[in-house]
Amino acid sequence: MGRSQETFNKKEVRNKKEKKRKEKEMKKLTRKENDKGSFEDMIAYVDENGMLTSTPPDPTKKKAIKLEDIEISIPKSDPNQVLDPIRKGTVTFFNDSKGYGFIRDLETQESVFVHVNNLLEPIKEGNLVNFEVEMGQKGPTAVQVKLYKEPKPAGVPAPPSEPEILP
Repeated sequence: MGRSQETFNKKEVRNKKEKKRKEKEMKKLTRKENDKGSFEDMIAYVDENGMLTSTPPDPTKKKAIKLEDIEISIPKSDPNQVLDPIRKGTVTFFNDSKGYGFIRDLETQESVFVHVNNLLEPIKEGNLVNFEVEMGQKGPTAVQVKLYKEPKPAGVPAPPSEPEILP
């Protein structure tokens, strides 16, 4: 007598697929009968506090907002504010062997790239420096970099280098 080609596992898989297909068909029929999948049920509203609600907002509470008053991200810079072209900063990193580093601008707190070709004097990490900013290929770059020297007060005369001899 020949054995059946249908094994227990094959029957089990076929029965599961059939059961799944019937369940899917039943869900589809119940959705059609209930008719709750309308667009109106999917709409959500945002109230004045930023919370999602299912009720539309009251048109009497509507406020007019000027488009210019909306600020997204960074506020626009003031065109009247002129930055000093000669900046002051601290060398946060400098690699002598590779010839580059970074300066932290004391005024804006942004990091500016510096290359050894743009140095007027040798610098090292922690030095206070004066520099100018130019836009390089990959962003702001420091040029004309030199060590910062405290300006001397105008009211105090400089000590004489040689004593004067009066006749």
